[in-house]
Amino acid sequence: MNSRFPRLTSRSRSPLFPLFSRLAPRTLRGRLSLVALTTATLLMVILTVAFNTVIRHRLQHQADDELRTRAAAVATTIDTGGPTVRVLEASDDRLLDTNVWIYTGTRLLEQPPSTTADSTLARAADRLARQHGAHCLTSAEPAPARLCSMPVSGTRNTATVVTALDLTPYQSSADTLLLASLCLDAVMLACTYLLTRLAVGRALRPVGTMTDQATQWSAVTSEERFGAVHRPAELARLGGSLDALLDRIRAVLRHEQQLTGELSHELRTPLSRIIAELDWWQARPRSAAETEAAHEVIADAARSMRTICDTLLDDARETTTTAPGTAEILPTLHRLATGLETPGAVTVDVRGEGAALKAGVQTALLERIVSPLLANAVRHATSHVTVTARREPDGVRIDVADDGRGVPESFTAQLFQPGRRADPGDGHGGAGLGLPLARRLARSAGGEVTYDPGHKPGARFTLRLPAG
Repeated sequence: MNSRFPRLTSRSRSPLFPLFSRLAPRTLRGRLSLVALTTATLLMVILTVAFNTVIRHRLQHQADDELRTRAAAVATTIDTGGPTVRVLEASDDRLLDTNVWIYTGTRLLEQPPSTTADSTLARAADRLARQHGAHCLTSAEPAPARLCSMPVSGTRNTATVVTALDLTPYQSSADTLLLASLCLDAVMLACTYLLTRLAVGRALRPVGTMTDQATQWSAVTSEERFGAVHRPAELARLGGSLDALLDRIRAVLRHEQQLTGELSHELRTPLSRIIAELDWWQARPRSAAETEAAHEVIADAARSMRTICDTLLDDARETTTTAPGTAEILPTLHRLATGLETPGAVTVDVRGEGAALKAGVQTALLERIVSPLLANAVRHATSHVTVTARREPDGVRIDVADDGRGVPESFTAQLFQPGRRADPGDGHGGAGLGLPLARRLARSAGGEVTYDPGHKPGARFTLRLPAG
C-alpha cells in the first residue's frame, strides 16, 4: 500500500466521538433518560409523519369526492343526444360559476366567468380534457387547487366536465393538525423524559443505598449482609455479589491479621535471643572470642528470622504451592530442642526410630511446623516434654507430649482456632497462634496436626507428614 496515504484509525474515522463522549450524561439515570427520550422521539416522528400523511390523503380523497359530485350535477345540464353538445339552462346557474369547464372533445364550450383562457386553472383543465377519461390533478398556482375530469357520454356525442376546488381550507386543516400533533409530541416527550428520570431515580435509589452500606460495612468489617432482605431479582443478584465481595474483603483482612500475628509469634524467639546477647555483651567488657561468639549467635538468630519470614510469606501466597524437599527429622528435632528457652525444671527428650528418618518437606518448613508444638508443650509441661518420631506406612509421625494439666474438654473444639486460649490468665505469654499455624503449614505440605484427647496425663499433639 502506498505510504503516502495515512492509515485510517478509529480515531480518524470518528472525529466527533470524543465530543459525543464529553456531551453524554455522566450518570446512569441521565443516560437511561436520554435513551428513552431518543427512542420516544423516533417513535413520535414516525407516528406523526404517518398520521399526517394519512390525514392529507383523506382530505384529498374528500376533495375528489366533492369534485365528482359537482361534476355529476353539472352533467345533468348537458345534452349529448343531439347533433351537437348543448348546455341546458339550469335552475341554479351557480354550478357553472364555481370553477366548471365543459368540453366537447377538445373544444371548450363553457368556462367559469372569473377565469381566462390563459389562466393556470384553464390550462390545467385543458390538459385533463385532452386525457379523455376520469382523472384528477393538483395545481399549485396561483392558489392550491384540485381539478377532476368526468366524461359524459351520449348516444351521438361525448362531453367532458372538469371541476376545480380550492384546497386552501383543506391544507389549513392539515397544517393545523400537524401543528397540534407536534405540540402533543413535545408534551409527550417532556413527560416521557421526566417520568423516565423519576422512575430510574426511584429504581436506582436502593442501589445507591446498598453502595453506601457496602462501603460502610467494608470499612468496619461488619457482619451485616444484603442477602437477608427481600429484594427484586436484579437487586438480589447485586446484593449477592456485594456479599461475596464483603466476605472476600473480610477474609483478606483476617488473613493479613493472621499473617501479622504469626510473624510476630514466630519472630519473638530469635528477637529475644538477639536482645539477650546484646544485653550480655554490654554488661561488661568482653574478649574478642566472646564478642565473636555473640556475633555468631546474633547472625544465627537473624538467619532464623529471615527463614521464618520466607517460609510464612511463601505459604501465605495463595498462588504459591509448597515446594517439595527432604528434611532429616531427628537432627532438626535436636536442633529445635537445643534452641528452646526451657524452664530449669522442664527437660525435652527426643526419641526416634532410626537416624535416617526423613520427611518429604523442606527443613525450614519442618522447623516452622514443629516449633509451635514444642513451645506449647514446654509452656504447659510440669517436668518433661517427650518428642517421638517414627515411620508409618503412609509417611512419618512426630508426637509431642507433655505432662502438664492437659487441654480442658470444653476447649478442644476451639484448640486450633487463631487467637483462642484455654486460660488467658494463666501467666503464659502465648497468643493462641502457634497451634493454628502448625496445622496450616502441615496441611500446605500434605500433612496434618491433630490432638489426642485420650492421652493422660498432659497433652499430646501428633504431626503426620509425607515420607522423604
